[in-house]
Amino acid sequence: MNLWDKLQLKIVTKDLAKTLISAWKEAGENVVFTNGCFDILHRGHVTYLAKAASCGDYLVIGLNTDASVKRQGKGADRPINDETSRALVLAALESVDLIVLFDEDTPLNIINELQPNVLVKGADYDADETNPASKKYIVGSKEVKARGGEVFTIELEEGFSTTKILNKLY
Repeated sequence: MNLWDKLQLKIVTKDLAKTLISAWKEAGENVVFTNGCFDILHRGHVTYLAKAASCGDYLVIGLNTDASVKRQGKGADRPINDETSRALVLAALESVDLIVLFDEDTPLNIINELQPNVLVKGADYDADETNPASKKYIVGSKEVKARGGEVFTIELEEGFSTTKILNKLY
């Protein structure tokens, strides 16, 4: 199988992701989940995803669809790159095993369906926050912990963000 085919196989439907994750977990592997828009991939994203992958055996990304990015209020011109392009760029990263698109405003439904062992977010969130109304609350953390899973935060790379890149361009 060539590299192009391998990249495309990382971008899967929710149903296929559930099947793969179930098999991995049955084999005793730890599945890590994180989510985001990953609009303009930069050093901060690459570092974050490599560290997230180090929290388990497989890294699954819940990728916001274009519609869900637009609803987040990041700006009328966002996302810059469409969901298919963003998924393909993420698939090219060695640290990423699967990408599953989700259209909801939060990743709660996909987390509940995929049932990862580990949930990871950036350190701008708090793994111990229990109040869903708090901006530091990690959506899905209560559910992952209730199933015996773990929730971690990862320090972000100072000075790297899509917003900063866009501000330099405009």
